[in-house]
Amino acid sequence: MEIEIISPTLPESITEGTVVQWNRAVGEAVQRDEVLVEIETDKVVLEVPAPADGVLTAIDEMADAVVGSNQRLGRLEERAVTTTTEAAPAGNHSSPSVRKLMAEKGVEPVSVEGSGKKGRVLKEDVEAALKSQSDSKQPVMKQSQNRVSLDEREDRRVPMSRLRATIADRLLTAKQSTAMLTTFNEINMQAATDLRSSHKEEFEKVHGVRLGFMSIFVQAATLALQRFSEVNASLDGNDVVYHNYCDIGIAVSSERGLVVPILRNTEQMSVADVEASIVNYAKRARDGKLSLEELQGGTFTITNGGVFGSMLSTPILNPPQSAILGMHAIQRRAVVEGDEIVIRPVMYVALSYDHQIIDGQQAVSFLKTIKDLVEDPARVLLNI
Repeated sequence: MEIEIISPTLPESITEGTVVQWNRAVGEAVQRDEVLVEIETDKVVLEVPAPADGVLTAIDEMADAVVGSNQRLGRLEERAVTTTTEAAPAGNHSSPSVRKLMAEKGVEPVSVEGSGKKGRVLKEDVEAALKSQSDSKQPVMKQSQNRVSLDEREDRRVPMSRLRATIADRLLTAKQSTAMLTTFNEINMQAATDLRSSHKEEFEKVHGVRLGFMSIFVQAATLALQRFSEVNASLDGNDVVYHNYCDIGIAVSSERGLVVPILRNTEQMSVADVEASIVNYAKRARDGKLSLEELQGGTFTITNGGVFGSMLSTPILNPPQSAILGMHAIQRRAVVEGDEIVIRPVMYVALSYDHQIIDGQQAVSFLKTIKDLVEDPARVLLNI
């Protein structure tokens, strides 16, 4: 019996996706629940499993085809198959993020030997293949009239991924459709650093996760959002929508680009809850395993360019949200305490906001509230 392979149902906010790659060719045997094809949306890569054991008989939508919800992608003939089916070629037995890396670096999948379980190709295998190619093909340098030239120069054109294209479109829309301003402040991180140093070992022993600064900022931002309702609001036409909950997006870097999973109801989360959720999101972002539901919504966003060494930046809004907080690198600086100059760990922070619904005084007061809470973390616990 022939069975259709159907694309998954996409949520209302996502109208279409792009076929990334088929993991089996026509005529090959497949097993039930084996991932046959991946579809890239502007948020995640969706895996389409085989609905039954059988043989792939047709592929209707090849790689790079744009597909919608519940669309036929191909067909398979249902039949019994043995578990000793010939394995997929090297490079196919890998995660979407690894295949994406191979495509971006111009690495042929068949040239990569997988070191993972059952021959699975890992990121480290791709990097090793790249190093091997580089070692075996060093460009010859020529000196001519005080100029150094390369024998081999080339340009490589790669289509922009759907995620990258969507990010570009949304950033441009944010710049054009919002009255975006940014206000800055600096935070003395000494108290937060001391708190972390004093309790990090016991915290990790009790909760199973490390104590970081992001959870402190999430808690501080949550309290500030509850005190400044405009910052936790969004524009919908001529209406301002106020939210009585705090859904904070945490920007996470992945091989596919920047994704922003959402921490739901942070007003009900503990520091340990926040840390555990961030670790979980970061791991699944790297593996391309975040679900669509985890990336939708959000009333406020926090991004941390400091992990990459950024000292100061102006983060761009994520519409329809009205504000975004940017964290940056912690540097030891001279600060004045009382009548003395002392050395303290300092972080610059930035709040970009939509001036259409947030006044400058509210934005500055909101950021000052976060500063006060982080500089005295006990206030976070006492909600004062």
